[in-house]
Amino acid sequence: MVLRTVDVGERRARLAARHRIAPAHRAPDAVEAATSMVCLHGTDPTTVYLSAWSRVDDFSVAELDDALYTDRTLVKHLAMRRTVFVFPRAALPAAQAGASSRVAAAQRRSVIKDVERAGLHQDGAQWLDEATAEVLDALADGREATSSELRSEIPLLDASIEYGIGKSWGGKVPFAPRVMTVLSASGEVVRASNNGPWRISRPNWARTAAWLGEEIEPRSEAEGLRDLVEMWLRAFGPGTEADIKWWLGTTVRGVRAALTELAAVEVDLGGRTGYLLPDDLDPAPTVEPWGALLPSLDPTTMGWFEREWYLGPYKQQLFDTSGNAGPTAWWDGRIVGTWWQDDDGAVRLHMLEDAGKDAETFLTDEAARLDQWLGGVRVMPRFPSPLAKTLASG
Repeated sequence: MVLRTVDVGERRARLAARHRIAPAHRAPDAVEAATSMVCLHGTDPTTVYLSAWSRVDDFSVAELDDALYTDRTLVKHLAMRRTVFVFPRAALPAAQAGASSRVAAAQRRSVIKDVERAGLHQDGAQWLDEATAEVLDALADGREATSSELRSEIPLLDASIEYGIGKSWGGKVPFAPRVMTVLSASGEVVRASNNGPWRISRPNWARTAAWLGEEIEPRSEAEGLRDLVEMWLRAFGPGTEADIKWWLGTTVRGVRAALTELAAVEVDLGGRTGYLLPDDLDPAPTVEPWGALLPSLDPTTMGWFEREWYLGPYKQQLFDTSGNAGPTAWWDGRIVGTWWQDDDGAVRLHMLEDAGKDAETFLTDEAARLDQWLGGVRVMPRFPSPLAKTLASG
């Protein structure tokens, strides 16, 4: 059987339209922007806002705040690769079953082991069960509380374990955040309202059912994986098994089972086998040349494991050693530069190659648009790329 070929040009055209980053394809609002990407990265609080800004015309901080904290149509949730994402409400059941519960189980095992190693309790599982029960009791009746408040009220949470004894990087690590990680990945609590400005994460915690008005609908892990793979293929496809496995933080076996259930179709990605959904095989329409400035950890930059077709030779400059992407400048479906802020907060464009006059003109204008939107507010990436560090140091 001859496989349909999806070349780099078509992959870039799909990305432009489906990720809502080509100006002609921007989303009407932040919820639609997040839905188009399955979810937005939320580890760095500024990423969510800047990713929405890149995809929504006339976007405002208040729009996303309303979606997160008033309408609650978007929800911060710990999921794939133990990472915080911002999900549309409709995607939460798949995320919980297909990713979060697996993360919760791994984190639970880790906490139990460390509780026993620290000598806190002979039975680490019992200690953790008691701690989580007390947290849930403290958050009863719709109450919200910070991790610090819970720690001051619940003696069990005031425990810590010492790592790296005698090392310069050593110190005590409290158990309270780790207990909240288990509870949040389990879907029992959620990051609710925020106690800081939009660029800083200082969450209150709430019971999920109280914040959302209902529990997260239970599904089997297989159902969750299938639904997440389907959503990923719709937004990011075509992609390889390695792409999907990395994005989900799961096993090849799980990915293959989901692909089989979805009757995913093999396609040729220039010598590598990729996959598309059976109802998504038509060639992608061409897209006029376009540009975009995306923030660090943007879901487009982070969407695939095999990134050469849009990243080119710039991995060492734009990704840190842990695989976190810095800010990027795109032209016509590939990364051609980065952006940063100087000491005054002004947005600066840095090209990594000569992408042509049209590219430089558009991206310079886009930098000015972002500069005006930020109004001098500095957004410091939590995981700056090597190039970002160099530019910031002058």
